[in-house]
Amino acid sequence: MISTYRQNYNAAFSEEKYHEFVEGIKADWPEQLDFRVAETPVFVPAALKNKLIEACESFVDVIVGPHFKVKTQHAIPLGQHVPHENDHASFLAIDFAICKDSDGELIPQLIELQGFPSIFGFQSYVTEKFREYFPIPAEFSNYFSGVRTQAEYIAKLKEVIVADENPENVILLEIYPEQQKTRIDFTVTEAFLGVKAVCYTKIKKKDRKLYYEKDGRELEIKRIYNRLIFDDLTNFPDLQTDFNLTDDIDVTWVGHPNWFFRISKYTLPYLQSPYVPETRFLSEYGDEFPADLENYVLKPLFSFAGSGVKIHVELQDLKEICDPENWILQRKVNYEPVIQAPDGLVKCEIRMLYVWKDNAPRPELLTSLSRLSRGEMIGVSFNKDFTWVGGTTCFYEP
Repeated sequence: MISTYRQNYNAAFSEEKYHEFVEGIKADWPEQLDFRVAETPVFVPAALKNKLIEACESFVDVIVGPHFKVKTQHAIPLGQHVPHENDHASFLAIDFAICKDSDGELIPQLIELQGFPSIFGFQSYVTEKFREYFPIPAEFSNYFSGVRTQAEYIAKLKEVIVADENPENVILLEIYPEQQKTRIDFTVTEAFLGVKAVCYTKIKKKDRKLYYEKDGRELEIKRIYNRLIFDDLTNFPDLQTDFNLTDDIDVTWVGHPNWFFRISKYTLPYLQSPYVPETRFLSEYGDEFPADLENYVLKPLFSFAGSGVKIHVELQDLKEICDPENWILQRKVNYEPVIQAPDGLVKCEIRMLYVWKDNAPRPELLTSLSRLSRGEMIGVSFNKDFTWVGGTTCFYEP
């Protein structure tokens, strides 16, 4: 996006250097990398950075507003309400397509937002890895909110995830974490914070307390860094567990499961901004749908990682939906190919990542990630057969 830095980076790039870069990641974390890391970071100009921050903060204004919980009280599906919901989410992940406006200026357009953590550990690690292997301007940073170094970044994460507990009494919760595509993040998080990834099936419940085993010792769980979503549970109908997520237990959720639903696609229709494409609940249309359905995308409210999304919408698709209150119709945005690869231009999405300390009035913007794409959809699983695509990081112009 910044031509001078892009030219310098591309001139220094080679397939051999990229191979060394990827092999360096694999050497640091053997058998853990299970998704494609792109050949390049994204160099974000100051004007676009400011628009991204402006957009995010306007959404935060809505989330901290006095009526947000009332508006989202029906976001949590029946039977999936977890007790002891805290006052606010612990994390925000806000996804933007990078587009151009009518004046030809770069502009972010909201795609999705989640009250759920992303790959906070791996993102910092891979950013430093890019600096190690490729020419990155020293004055460009991937951090926000006054954070300058990785050590300061880790300290911020620790404040939110571990707080005042012993890290041994804090776990990262997932289903079969060793099988997840994001497992490298779990490993990096443990290295950064001392918080171990524990499978849902390995947790024991005694009265109102939870326990897990580490090095032959049974340890009480006092805080759960939650990376498990209800949607995943449907993939394991015969899962045997000692407790249910909806149990009334003595534990602090870091990333309470209810906020995954409250801050989600469910929130999009409530956001009015030049940075938000028109979005409405499908139930609002009745039988009068837009005539230009080719300009819309259909999304289920309760899904993850792009599952169930229809980018080629037909009228019959809408008529066959029996629960329109659980779907949104969103006007498509035109991703602008803005990243110059050696063989053409590549589309870009940027995810802004916030953390929110207990009792803090607002969340803090901490870092971001990016995903590069040549396909119709952005996720790394949709771009496996291309180069100069996949997950990466952003470096922001000061």
